[in-house]
Amino acid sequence: MYIRRSTRTYKGKTYTNYVLVEAVLTPRGPRQKAVCSLGDLKPRPHKDWLALARKLENALAGQADLLQPDDPVLNRFAEKARRQSGPALSRSVVVPADMPSEPDGTASPSRGQGEYIAVDPCRVTTEHHREAGPVHVAYQFWNRLGLGDILSEVGISSGTRQLACAMILNRLIEPASEHATPAWIRRTALADILATNFDALAEDALYRVLDKLHPHRAAIEAALVERERSLFNLDRTIYLYDLTSTYFEGEAAANDKAQRGYSRDHRPDCKQMVIGLVVNRDGFPIAHEVFAGNTQDCTTLTTMLDRLKERIGLREGSTVVVDRGLAYDQNIAEIKARKLHYLVASRQPERSRWLADFADPNGFAEVLRQPSPRNPAQRKTRVEVKIRLDHDITYVLCRSAQRSDKDRAIRGKQEDRLLAELEKLRRRVSAGQLKRPEKIAEAIGRLKERYPRVARYYELAVNPDTAQFSATLKEDERAAAAQLDGCYLIKTDRSDLSAQDFWHVYALLIRAEDAFRDMKTPLAERPIYHQTERRVESHIFLCVLALHLLVAIEKTLLDRGLHTSWASVRATLKTHQLCTIVLPTKGGQTLRIRKASTPEKEVAGLYALLGLPDQVIKPVSRWADSLVSD
Repeated sequence: MYIRRSTRTYKGKTYTNYVLVEAVLTPRGPRQKAVCSLGDLKPRPHKDWLALARKLENALAGQADLLQPDDPVLNRFAEKARRQSGPALSRSVVVPADMPSEPDGTASPSRGQGEYIAVDPCRVTTEHHREAGPVHVAYQFWNRLGLGDILSEVGISSGTRQLACAMILNRLIEPASEHATPAWIRRTALADILATNFDALAEDALYRVLDKLHPHRAAIEAALVERERSLFNLDRTIYLYDLTSTYFEGEAAANDKAQRGYSRDHRPDCKQMVIGLVVNRDGFPIAHEVFAGNTQDCTTLTTMLDRLKERIGLREGSTVVVDRGLAYDQNIAEIKARKLHYLVASRQPERSRWLADFADPNGFAEVLRQPSPRNPAQRKTRVEVKIRLDHDITYVLCRSAQRSDKDRAIRGKQEDRLLAELEKLRRRVSAGQLKRPEKIAEAIGRLKERYPRVARYYELAVNPDTAQFSATLKEDERAAAAQLDGCYLIKTDRSDLSAQDFWHVYALLIRAEDAFRDMKTPLAERPIYHQTERRVESHIFLCVLALHLLVAIEKTLLDRGLHTSWASVRATLKTHQLCTIVLPTKGGQTLRIRKASTPEKEVAGLYALLGLPDQVIKPVSRWADSLVSD
């Protein structure tokens, strides 16, 4: 604060008035605000104005003990300032450049934007603590990706946008059902951040949000992909496609897509749906589709290519990368017909053609492994690759010592189980529990289906005359398989890259696997409790939108040199809280200040890396029934 002189001429006579003024920051820049009029300051010389301004500031804060009791003029000014300003708080002292304040003639530095009141320290408390850190980061990235604007453009109302934001942030931070989400919202600082009262929120409103989002899924996803592409300068030439399954709790009788099929969740007892997801080389989701639970993987590629063409457009010459479950001739032909390139892992039988090349150590080159985005210190064994050309197809032969140990362990474990089952079957036949040859053949067939990896190395036969069966090891075939342990084959119609580059592109498929892992674990996409197809698809869509936020956060940290996961970030941010500070004053009033705590060092470091402010909300102060925003 400082004192400003103002003059006014009326009927030829000049009147002088002195005003206590503070400098405030407004959206249009710094402005001067009159606190109170001091009248005529003739008893006070100009050189004492600064000291007077400081003491008046203290007087406004209730610090009467700082006033000089033997200075009646100062007491009169202070009483006048109190009457005109009421119970307002004191602000910073701002000294104008043309008013010397110190004996040497230099201006006094500002005391900052603090507020000072006389309080009873024994009665100071805090209340209404809310978790703020994860919600703050998630909402800032919601705004950075422009999700609110995207929802607005497709016709979603303001209220529905806020609830959709709350549901997506819940899925990202602490996934809960629609029934439990309102209680979670009320436990966080989301109401303060969105400036919305969620006290009366019930689950029915959240179910209606799912219904309103469902028709706009494709448009929202396409707009979000375009926004991320410009924001993060993402690649448009490589598309990574993979599938997973997710299971239901309950019968899901009203959902035709809920069927039984191959369960990647190891829940064959439950109905399921299959989810196809395309991501780019940075792990950002591009398009997703929900298929019936009994859909064969190899039949989904055409649908996904159609979705990509409809939503984002497919550039000719782009490369589609898929795993061996989709590496069928008809799928490769479909990719080529769309003037796209393919890079796939060959199916297991095709490796046998290259047995001699795998066994020959000449030509292999060690791959310079790129660090894992989440764990750069992770130690892995080396991978060796070499290229072989066959007409217009490039084959990349890959050998991994770690993969060799894994293949050998899996085969040994399955072979032990198969032999144990065969011994049980032999005892049943010897005991006369199985007598008919066709029944014995059925039992053998079930074992072949259960252990396909190793059953092909045994000749299993039934003698129809004696109703006995035999199991003969095909040693040559098993020895050939052992030579291929740790070996896998990549094929592509491209020839413009080195063997290492081909391997690195194929290794990007881990981005799709990471996306599914994120959806199922931190985002809790499974199990699904919704029973209708529309609600299920909207539930999965919310998980995909939350995945966009998750990948954007991790990508931002990775670009700044921090290799971590959202789960670790979320755990660190939980320490940043929002609360109300209750300050009982010595004058009998109570001041409540709603603001965030000072972030700890680790939290502040994350905010800095993410380029986010550490102020969750603008502090709000309340005297009794009056509300003052700082």
